Amino acid sequence: METNIYTDLASINVNDYVEKKNGLTYLSWAWAVDQLLRRDPAAHWHYESTLDGVPYVNIGDTAMVFCTVTAFGVTRTAQLPVMDHRNKPIPNPDAFQVNTAMQRCLAKAIALHGIGLYIYAGEDLPLGDEDETNQASAVPAKQVAKTQAPTAPVLVGEPEIKTITNLAQKVGVELSAICNAYKIESIEKLPLNKTAEVVAKLQDKAKAKAKE
Repeated sequence: METNIYTDLASINVNDYVEKKNGLTYLSWAWAVDQLLRRDPAAHWHYESTLDGVPYVNIGDTAMVFCTVTAFGVTRTAQLPVMDHRNKPIPNPDAFQVNTAMQRCLAKAIALHGIGLYIYAGEDLPLGDEDETNQASAVPAKQVAKTQAPTAPVLVGEPEIKTITNLAQKVGVELSAICNAYKIESIEKLPLNKTAEVVAKLQDKAKAKAKE
């Protein structure tokens, strides 16, 4: 059931609802939300927040937002740095910049369910497009084969490791315990899409500890 839904959503051509700035492509978050709710009215989402209710995680003087979208009985989380028009992290972002990142992260999290995912791979048309000529020009045969082949999960980078390490130290959780929970050899082997989940669990521990 999930595969059929994903295939249907991934085949939607979103090209009329994207905006391009300085060579970067952005999907309209409002349109993505509309398309999602038309297919699953019960779909919902939330942003991970700190103990103070701040909807982002500080990484040095920059920030990362996390958006979790639940639709069709599946929950998926996307993360996005608060960035400028050049896709560079913004030091000490203001409220407007954080809000912009949150909306873009929402569109990205929806894309993980299929809607507009292909634009994040730099493609012009979805793989499910029926126009074979356009599809062939947009996706070279070698690239299609590569897309269909099993791929290794994207792992956390230095910013995510630093965030998790700092939170773990604050609540007294050993990184080895996190590794055991996710059956990985080291924190560097943690899949990137598990970052928000780990951060949320550590924040829950911090909240419980604060109430003691």
